[in-house]
Amino acid sequence: MTGADLPVVHRLEQSLFPEDAWSEEMLNTELADQPRTRHYVVAEASGEIVGYAGLAAAGGQADVQTIGVRADQRGSGIGAALLTELLDEAVRRNSEAVFLEVRADNDGARRLYERFGFDRVGVRKRYYQPSDVDAIVMCRKLRTRPPMGFSRESK
Repeated sequence: MTGADLPVVHRLEQSLFPEDAWSEEMLNTELADQPRTRHYVVAEASGEIVGYAGLAAAGGQADVQTIGVRADQRGSGIGAALLTELLDEAVRRNSEAVFLEVRADNDGARRLYERFGFDRVGVRKRYYQPSDVDAIVMCRKLRTRPPMGFSRESK
């Protein structure tokens, strides 16, 4: 994703998430951290942007910031392709795990994340405002952290 994509992505964001859409300024701030701590991509079909996704990664942990797919393109594999790209990027950045929040009322997205090996690890009550919808916190481990420090050997 580049700055040139922002007007289209922002319109898509507003249509997909009308109650809690990110502003164009918020999206621009995310892009400003590419490639240092962010990785944003778009999906196109017939020359039009039909989806987008973003990842934040630092210190061995990654977070899915957003995934959005135009309603008429859902079920076509675009969401899976976007999520695959984010997971691949998390691996390239040596992340140990990827976290995300998903609306408790978004069954389709939760099923996608579960198919990709994400497990529910918590709930953030009333996270999505102004709708007072809970966020389900999910995590997928990418690699096991090696032992750190000293260990006591039995004698």
